[in-house]
Parts: sequence; structure tokens; C-alpha cells
Amino acid sequence: MHAALRRLADMRVILVCALLSPLSLSHACPKECSCNSNTKIVDCRGRGLYDIPRKLHPDTQELYLQDNRIRGLGSMAFREIAFVRILDLSNNSITSISPTALLGLRTLQRLSLAHNSLRELDKRLLGPIRSLSHLDLSHNSLWGLPGAMGDSLRNLSYLGLANNKLTRLDRSLLEALSHLESLTLRGNPWRCDCQLIVLKLWLETYLFKGGVVDEVLCSQPEEMKNKDLQKVPYQLFHTCMTTSYHYLFANIHHLESERLFRGHTHGNHAHPSSHTLHVPMAMGEGFGGGGEGGGGMTECETKQKQRPVNLRHAIATVIITGVVCGIVCLMMLAAAVYGCAYAAIMAKYQRELKKNEELAAAQGADHATADEKEPLENAIA
Repeated sequence: MHAALRRLADMRVILVCALLSPLSLSHACPKECSCNSNTKIVDCRGRGLYDIPRKLHPDTQELYLQDNRIRGLGSMAFREIAFVRILDLSNNSITSISPTALLGLRTLQRLSLAHNSLRELDKRLLGPIRSLSHLDLSHNSLWGLPGAMGDSLRNLSYLGLANNKLTRLDRSLLEALSHLESLTLRGNPWRCDCQLIVLKLWLETYLFKGGVVDEVLCSQPEEMKNKDLQKVPYQLFHTCMTTSYHYLFANIHHLESERLFRGHTHGNHAHPSSHTLHVPMAMGEGFGGGGEGGGGMTECETKQKQRPVNLRHAIATVIITGVVCGIVCLMMLAAAVYGCAYAAIMAKYQRELKKNEELAAAQGADHATADEKEPLENAIA
């Protein structure tokens, strides 16, 4: 009796497993991909895919989709794998991405969209993602990046923007990259005009903090073609400097603060934390007009209201400083001339005084000799 009941229970277990097995296999692995259940990696590279494979396991941590023929990403394209950390979509034919394509991927750390045909990115694309540390957008056709995307890039340590069609970068985007360690910018047609001086100043602060960047070669205007922006002297931006004095002063003050802060923290055996570069708003919101595409602004046009009072104060400070320095230099020159003249007169006076003393001594000796001779001559006589 007990043996029969035991066999019946075993049959029930087998039946339950048989019923549940199709459910587990439905999320096991897409037929176009290879999966590793231990590492939770799904590899779909080079499979000729035109779309994101379905029936992905919800626990997928890494998804590799490079070297396929994917042309676009629809809304919530990865809703089945909310915990994915690495997503590689490089070397496809992606031309458009829905603003909600990455919705729900709150743990995403590495995203590669390199070697595609993207022209623009929506400012909502990265949405609430705050864990992103690696973003590769190189080898596309991007004209710009929206400044509003900066909120999702604050923890970024690598940003690849090489070989696109960038002519400027949005100021607020650069301002958000406070943890950036490596940046690639080569291969873009940078326009080295008034707007790009902000990128030049930002790069100096970024390199001062220990950041790594390849190069920014100017393509326009013609007289600056193939020149490295970092080596272009500020004199070539003379037409822009009147509107950039306050920004330059802010950067100088920021660098001095950094040096003082680092010296203080090293003296107390502390580690300095990274600081965000504070850029005055008077330079305008972006270099290429901000927005989602980064274009539309005329050269040297600002997007936000100027601050003429601050500008006048900055120019007045420069003028007053120059006048004071000039007066001090003139006073030092006058003092030097007076000192030299006084020294020459005193030297001449000392020479004449010494000469007179020598003449007086010689005359005294002559008189003494004459006085000694007169008694002798009288005695002889």
C-alpha cells in the first residue's frame, strides 16, 4: 500500500515538472543566440539579425548584438531584460532610436552604439539611467548631443565621440561630466570659432584634473584648419574674448581653488573629491544652439540673456588693474632713474672731494718744507 502511494507521488512530481518545463524553456535562450546560464551572458553576434531577439531570459546580465543588420530600436525594446548591465549594439545599421527604447534599464552600466548611422539622439533616451559608466557613440553621423542628456552622464568615466560630425558641444553637457576619465573627440569637423573657446577652457580644466583626451583638430575656419585646439593661442580668439572675460576669470579662479584645495587636503592626508566646473551662464547654453540636434544657432549667438553688469565689472577690473600696474611700473622706473642719477652724482662728489684732499695734503707738505729751509738759510748767513 505504501509502495503504491510512493509511486503515485513520484508520478505527480514528474507530471508537474513536465508541465513546468515548457514555461522555463520559453525563456531559456533565443534560437538565434548562444547563452551561458552561469554567467548570464547572451551572445547574438554576427547572426544576421534585423531586430532584437525575443524570449530573452529576465536574468540576462550581458547582451551582445554587434555585427548584425539591426536598423532601429523601438519603444521598450529591452523590456524583458530589465537587469542587463552590458548592452553592445555596435556595427549595425541603426538609424533611429525611440526615446523610450532603453526605458526600464536602471542598472545599465555599459552601452555601445558605435559604428552605426545615427544622426541625432533624443534627450529622453537615457531617461532615469544613473548607473551608466561607459558610453561609446563613435563612428556615427551625430551633429550634436542634447545638453539635457547630461543628467544621465554624471557617473560616466568613458565617453566615445570620435568620428562623427560634431562641430560643437553643449556647455551643460560638458558641465555634467564631473567623473569623466577618458574622452575621444578626434575625427570631427570642429569649428574653432567663438563658441568653441568654452570647450578649450573646459579641456584645460579637465586635463588639469588628470583626464585623458585624444585631440580636437579644427576644420573651420580655413586659417585654423588642422590645428589642435589645445595648442591654438587665445589671441586667435580675440574677436570673442570681450564676451568671454568673465568665463576665463571663472576658470582661473576655479583652477586656483583646485590648487589650494588639493594642497590643503594633502596636508591633512585627505583625498580631494572631484568638483564640477561652474560655468557662467552668460556664455549661452550651448555651442551649437543646444536643443536635441545641436544646430541652428548663428556664430557667436548666445542662447540665454547676457549679464551686462557682470561683464562691465569684469572689463572695469581689467582696465583698473592695467592702469594700476602701469602707474607702479612708471614709479619703479622713476625710482630706478633717480637712484642711478643719485649714485652717479655721489660718486662724482666723492672723487672731487678725494682730489681736493690730496691737493690740500700736497700743499701742506710744500709749506712745511719751505718753513724748514728758512731757519737753515738764516743760520748759514
